[in-house]
Amino acid sequence: MVHCVSRSELKLENAATAHAISRATPTAGASLHLIDDGLFPPRSQMDPAEERRETKRQKEYINMLGYVADSEYGIPRRCACSGRMIDEVRGNEEYDTLPRKHFFTCKNYKEEIKRLTKRVEEAEQVIKRLTKRVEEAEQVITGVSNLNKQIETLEEHVKILSGQVDNLTVQVADLEKVCFE
Repeated sequence: MVHCVSRSELKLENAATAHAISRATPTAGASLHLIDDGLFPPRSQMDPAEERRETKRQKEYINMLGYVADSEYGIPRRCACSGRMIDEVRGNEEYDTLPRKHFFTCKNYKEEIKRLTKRVEEAEQVIKRLTKRVEEAEQVITGVSNLNKQIETLEEHVKILSGQVDNLTVQVADLEKVCFE
């Protein structure tokens, strides 16, 4: 089978080839034309740190495309953090609306949850200890107010008793006068 090419296609093909060759060959005005002269920024002038960032962005984009492609065919085999996915089944709980439901978690997520659970338990212990101290302080405060009330009533009793003592001393003095006269 013979493939026929029109003259216009041949001219375009030859022009493109000639242009590429002229870009790659040295000329009198320039020492060397790079193939990527028309690209911005030229690779020869790109900052190494910027190049690493660009490479990282490209890798993340390619990974994201892979995750999307995986998700079109079901559950992905790998998590975005590159951890292994674990297939779990929820147990039959008495009040569970969806018993035996399947869900998928990352292995690293499980380890993170365990670490966070330990932190939560430590925080709960601290909260319990502080709550106990607050309750003890409240008891002391209520005890102090009760003691203040008792002190006030005792001071009133002391005033009454000191008045009675004064009356008794006067009566004793009167009796001594009567008896010893």
